[in-house]
Amino acid sequence: MLNTSRPDLSVAAWRKSSYSNKEGGDCVEIADHYPGLVPVRDSKRPHGPALLIPGAAWTAFIAGLKDGCPAGR
Repeated sequence: MLNTSRPDLSVAAWRKSSYSNKEGGDCVEIADHYPGLVPVRDSKRPHGPALLIPGAAWTAFIAGLKDGCPAGR
């Protein structure tokens, strides 16, 4: 059976990418310390919704970005 409970993100420590600009432009933030999940949110809407990405899918996503982005290497 699928577990539909959501983790409590009210205490999450969010961080931006090291590639984010200092002016706080269009960024996503992620939160660590959620086993098997990577919470992702829009930095411009910190109280808005967050996506919960399975850890394996996030790893594949980041690997794909690095493979297609010379700056990511």
